Amino acid sequence: MQTGKASARANSNIAYIKYWGNCNNTLRLPSNSSLSMNLDGLHTQTTVTFESSLNDDEVIIENKTQSGVARERVIKHLNLIRDRAKMETRARVESENNFPTGAGIASSASAFAALTTAACAAAHLQLSERELSIIARMGSGSASRSVPTGFVEWYCSERHDESFAESIAPPEYWNLVDCVAIVSAKHKEVGSTDGHSLANTSPLQQARVEDAPRRLKICKEALLKKDFARFADIVEEDAVMMHAIMMTSRPPLFYWLPPTLTVMGAVKEWRTRDGIPVCFTIDAGANVHVITLSDYVSDIESRLRAINGVQDVLKAKAGEGARVMKNEQ
Repeated sequence: MQTGKASARANSNIAYIKYWGNCNNTLRLPSNSSLSMNLDGLHTQTTVTFESSLNDDEVIIENKTQSGVARERVIKHLNLIRDRAKMETRARVESENNFPTGAGIASSASAFAALTTAACAAAHLQLSERELSIIARMGSGSASRSVPTGFVEWYCSERHDESFAESIAPPEYWNLVDCVAIVSAKHKEVGSTDGHSLANTSPLQQARVEDAPRRLKICKEALLKKDFARFADIVEEDAVMMHAIMMTSRPPLFYWLPPTLTVMGAVKEWRTRDGIPVCFTIDAGANVHVITLSDYVSDIESRLRAINGVQDVLKAKAGEGARVMKNEQ
């Protein structure tokens, strides 16, 4: 009976052009392509141990043994990998984040990228980055983007084997930094998986999806040319558009809190009035990702901490892709 052990680490990512809604919910095939940056230092570390002595899978997250939906979601993903490896051995999964979980900082992205990388290594599977990205997508769509390194594009397709993510630039290509303004560390009531399933109930979703190639082209060109002004405008436009879908879904999803709006307004003012290269984007949550250049991080952090309702500021430059940290087989 096959056994093995491996640990992997994967960073969270922030999407500049958002993923929201699927053309196939079962396969998590996205309705549009997206563009993101891995977040250095905001990571999940996961150890997977396949042991012949185990009678059932064990899932331990943040030192707590899981049951219910969280456990079943991990086991479902393990089964995909076991099927690929032609093995039936049960596994122990131990996973920890070093940032708030379920609060709009893409914890499921880093979690399933780390789980995929660790489980495939522990199962002795030799897979390409593209294959790992596809498998990670099956656990959490945005996890596909946490597998490659640096700045990443995830391609939409109606074919399972053609929807994967790949790097378009290494982490050091542009000195962007994400200053995450934490206005709530609480786990959101409606997770992204459920939110994606509601996207098509919004009368605005079709227009958002049809316009997505234009936004992605502008954002990608701005990123590769390091044109911050153009980059800022399209990133903010795309983020607000995604939340418009959420707010007009049935039932509607309202993730923003009063401090969310305060930070958004302040960032706009700092750019237009003070001439600082800074913009905002927001994932499915209340926390605001404030993007700036490395020379301005200290100033932006100070300004954010002075805003009433901002509890903390996490900082992350562009980071690596998912990687095996330790492999005991």
